[in-house]
Amino acid sequence: MANFKSGYADPVLENPCSKVTKSSVSAGVCMMNTTWRDQQHPSFINFISSFLAANSFRLNFVPISPDFIFNCGGLSVAFIFVTKWDCGNVDTIFNRAKKLKAQFAHLYVTLNLPTRDQNDSFLCSYFKYEMQLGRPTFVPVQDIEMGFEKIVKIAHSCGVSKQQEVKTKLKAERNQSVQELENFIRVVTSIPGIDNHDANALNQAIGSIEGIANASKEYILETTDLSADKAETIVRFFRDSKFYLCPKII
Repeated sequence: MANFKSGYADPVLENPCSKVTKSSVSAGVCMMNTTWRDQQHPSFINFISSFLAANSFRLNFVPISPDFIFNCGGLSVAFIFVTKWDCGNVDTIFNRAKKLKAQFAHLYVTLNLPTRDQNDSFLCSYFKYEMQLGRPTFVPVQDIEMGFEKIVKIAHSCGVSKQQEVKTKLKAERNQSVQELENFIRVVTSIPGIDNHDANALNQAIGSIEGIANASKEYILETTDLSADKAETIVRFFRDSKFYLCPKII
């Protein structure tokens, strides 16, 4: 993938994991609003198309509500991209942002503000319309190419964060599963004559201590490779006080 321009700094996006690298096979999908596309100069659309292709994003033209929706790492990130700030007509921008923030959990508004007057106009309007900080996040830029590069960086960073979150959750679930299995085997092998193999067989066939306690000798024999003596021992362990009052805890 092509490297992003380094002519500007963005502390929020300086996290190394947010940068697109050539090692990625597919960065995601970018959906562009067809109406927004038709309002832009063809050369800028060509720039966007080339930039996305160089960074392994697939581009689709779709009649969507935002200007862009990126699907990265299982996460959808929406963008409003204002390429021409009109100081005399800001109502549409802020009303649209308020409407879309209720529809998209991840919404960003990128604004091309190349002049000081435009930047001052945005700041005054931001407070006039009582926008909530970060809902949505506004991203001022000084040219449209820089703006689109920031959009791609934000989308990619959100996708990477989502993937890391999923991996962390799966790891925690695996660790919990392993711990539960270890506890299961520890309890079951406390039954006299029952070893690890028997415990694993019971786990696969029945799956819980409660299930084993309620299982009949015939059911254990039918669903596992345990011997009749071991099946009898298990049944007696859970139903005969001579067994369950004297467990063999290792």
